[in-house]
Amino acid sequence: MAGTRMSDGSGSSGRSSRGESVVFDCGRHKSSCGYCRSPGCSSISHGLWADSLTVDDYQDLLDRGWRRSGSYLYQPEMERTCCPSYTIRLRAADFIPSKEQLRVSRRMQRFLDGTLNIKKPVELMEDPNTSKDTCSCAGNEVSSLSTKESLSSNNGKKNEAEQILNYLSDQIDNAVFICKESWKFLCDIQLPKAFVKKVSEAKRKLLVEGSEDLLYSSNIAFQIAAAIRQAQSCDNNKLRLSGHSAEENELSPKLIAEKLARSLSQLAETSRLLIRACNGHINFYSASKHLLSDRSVQVHTVSNKSAEGCASKKCCLEKSSEQPLGKKQRLEIRMKRSSFEPEEFALYKKYQMKVHNDTPDHVTESSYQSFLVDTPLVFVPPTGDGTVPHCGFGSFHQQYLIDGRLVAVGVIDILPRCLSSKYLFWDPDFAFLSPGKYSALQEIDWIRENKVHCPSLRYYYLGYYIHSCDKMRYKAAYHPSELLCPLRYRWIPYDIARPLLDRKLYVVLSDFAILQNGESSPSRISENVTEVQHDDICQDSNDLCMEEDEEMIDPDCESSDDESGPESSDKVFIEIDDGGISNILIGLERSRLRYKDLPESIERRRDLESRLHRYMRVVGAELSERMVYSLG
Repeated sequence: MAGTRMSDGSGSSGRSSRGESVVFDCGRHKSSCGYCRSPGCSSISHGLWADSLTVDDYQDLLDRGWRRSGSYLYQPEMERTCCPSYTIRLRAADFIPSKEQLRVSRRMQRFLDGTLNIKKPVELMEDPNTSKDTCSCAGNEVSSLSTKESLSSNNGKKNEAEQILNYLSDQIDNAVFICKESWKFLCDIQLPKAFVKKVSEAKRKLLVEGSEDLLYSSNIAFQIAAAIRQAQSCDNNKLRLSGHSAEENELSPKLIAEKLARSLSQLAETSRLLIRACNGHINFYSASKHLLSDRSVQVHTVSNKSAEGCASKKCCLEKSSEQPLGKKQRLEIRMKRSSFEPEEFALYKKYQMKVHNDTPDHVTESSYQSFLVDTPLVFVPPTGDGTVPHCGFGSFHQQYLIDGRLVAVGVIDILPRCLSSKYLFWDPDFAFLSPGKYSALQEIDWIRENKVHCPSLRYYYLGYYIHSCDKMRYKAAYHPSELLCPLRYRWIPYDIARPLLDRKLYVVLSDFAILQNGESSPSRISENVTEVQHDDICQDSNDLCMEEDEEMIDPDCESSDDESGPESSDKVFIEIDDGGISNILIGLERSRLRYKDLPESIERRRDLESRLHRYMRVVGAELSERMVYSLG
């Protein structure tokens, strides 16, 4: 929308030169909770649609608890949502990596050096002589178990059969890791490692008819079920799954084995094994009675370079003794401005389907575009004067490529004071590298490096921290972090906030920080604002996009129930201390006027008044005078 930015106290000349923010009030939205998804639980948030948004204004909105999903801005109404969402940030210069975070970095480095002990998928063939003419294109892809060039058969410590068992065990461990992403409450439970056994010929004869093709088996599902029962006895509420059958609530070995078997479908395709769950066991069968034996197992490895220069399909199959023990990989991290790329969408779709169990019809180009590509942020190019980093300010996609293959994409916003992490999607084949943790470490390092060129860059924003959702607590592992007080918008150290949130889900954090510093408690803050809302366990999610079941609450109609209660009255008292909305900047077609300067249209002014009061309360007086409130 065109127009001239008013300069009467609305901001510095530097801010004005970066464009203007034009927003449309979407009112308040009510939807089922995207974290706990419990029946009857709901999330209420204020919403704005941004036609354009300066990086300075969005930075200030972040510091008032707002986030964006595409061009839609939202601020949870903390007092009434079942899973209160606190904005969390980290001062990058003070970051101290934990032992686990250091292990993630070392693991990636060993992977890139070719020294990480991750085995290459094996090719299981009916007849080695005839199969040499087959060149599987799957060998061109790097997978979570394909970083080694070969399974070394001459190491003197393990024979070939043992390596196959270890390989299958690693595949199951990888499936367990991915399944934990679906069963969010399992994140804090230490699960056992898988162990695959070879089924002896004598034992096969004792089994049911048709089991003569059974080669290997694992009882990992029984061990996982036992670990869950043990944790459940400590805290039964955390493992309650609403809306499921009794068998699912107990997570029986049978259910676990079936889910793991489904997650191993890719292994079945590449290894030509039949993988089935049977009464809690994960069984591996040969594809036919004459298909498999230990002697018919050969390594199938194809590097990208060797595939391109392959004169014959036969050269794509080489014995392990002819391959090096490891291959150095090259990691490249690219920063690009937010835009749609088919390769990124293909990776996003694979991630959503395999990690979050989305259906193909749910993961569409339009939904991806509106969620992770569209942005209202006005790009600010680099200036070279130390006020803007080399890449500029705005919305970006940070691509992670290994040997030219796209394996992860971090969706981020780079703002005057921070890097705001919005979303990360990655190739499930690389789950063993902990891409979420690794990308966070890289983003923190990016802030440290670019602070030299842009001193205002200091913070790493991790989105929302939800203490009632175990899966979201990982964000506090980046020390030392701070949480935003939902009432006074002050930053409170996490170490102070945590014991308070252990007792109550919604807390006016600054009250307790004030008391700790020896100051008196504000008289107008009621004790009721710290009451527990719910005790539900949520599902992991980053920035949430609009769901189909969301209900828009008419912005022109505020019920007394919505605006009553101690929480609302306190916020009005604190935020609107001047009692006026006269300086709110209004967008009327191509003109920009303060509310006090609007033409004397009684009907229009009365219609706007209640909406503007709410708008000023949720964005603050300063932003309401800077951003353009569009009347359409």
